[in-house]
Amino acid sequence: MYYIGLDVRKRKISYCVKDSGGKVYAEGSLSATRTDLDHWMQTLPQPWSAAMEATMFTGWIYDHLKPQAAALKVAHPLMLRAIAAAKKKNDRIDANKICDCLRCDFLPECYMASTAIRERRRTLRYRNLLVRQMVQMKIKISSLLMEAGVSYNKQRLHKASYFRELLATNPDIDEGLRALLRQCRETVVQLGKTESALIRSLEHDRLLAECVERLMSVPAIGPITALTWALEIGEVQRFSSIKKAISYCGLCGAEKSSGNTVHRTPLSKQRNKHLQTTLIEAAKMAPRYSPMLALLYDREKQKGMPTAPR
Repeated sequence: MYYIGLDVRKRKISYCVKDSGGKVYAEGSLSATRTDLDHWMQTLPQPWSAAMEATMFTGWIYDHLKPQAAALKVAHPLMLRAIAAAKKKNDRIDANKICDCLRCDFLPECYMASTAIRERRRTLRYRNLLVRQMVQMKIKISSLLMEAGVSYNKQRLHKASYFRELLATNPDIDEGLRALLRQCRETVVQLGKTESALIRSLEHDRLLAECVERLMSVPAIGPITALTWALEIGEVQRFSSIKKAISYCGLCGAEKSSGNTVHRTPLSKQRNKHLQTTLIEAAKMAPRYSPMLALLYDREKQKGMPTAPR
């Protein structure tokens, strides 16, 4: 078996090929394109296994190499950095160290979701981007009105009928401001339509439909929470305990103990931020839609438990 360490960058991939005894068979770099990868794989000795660090470029390279590799692994960036820390660092050295970690079975492997899940996850995360942009545009509408000293109903501002009435009847809105407000409103409407279309496509996806339906049978779980859980978690079986799942979701802090003193730190940033944000928002909204969860919320509140992490 030959072992390959890959240091992946935007335009270049550095590689190091070693045999089981640690002797360097080949090392160098190539352009990060599918054509160059195909030519490079034809020169490799057989069989071979490879490893690379998880980056934003890893996905397509992983999918391209997977059919030809005996084994292909992705390393956790933070854990790999701790193992392979050194004063001297460059792409060639990084590829060499990744190769050694793979060859000696020290590689801190991380989970790599299937191509189908990653493609749908990309769609859901793009939807989240659209929602953030939509909120920003709504805030901008309010800011423009406040800058001009225009009075408005905060609860009704983003209703289509009230917004049209406000532009048509309020004398404090001049032509320049009116044009900006209309542009902002058109952007909000277009973003909303695109966001709804993306959610519908995911809800009716055959791969996700059954899982989402089961998740939505839980009280107060809607389509966004269900889709986020299904796509961000991937294969639930990869978690050997509920504690590991809680840690992945970012719903617990680290523990620092010394003697009889136990201190819990704030929520860790080493988590799936998309899943954490959605679950926290769902927890805030759940008491409004489920009487059972509302009772649980009141009971915990009386104990002095915080309603949500800050």
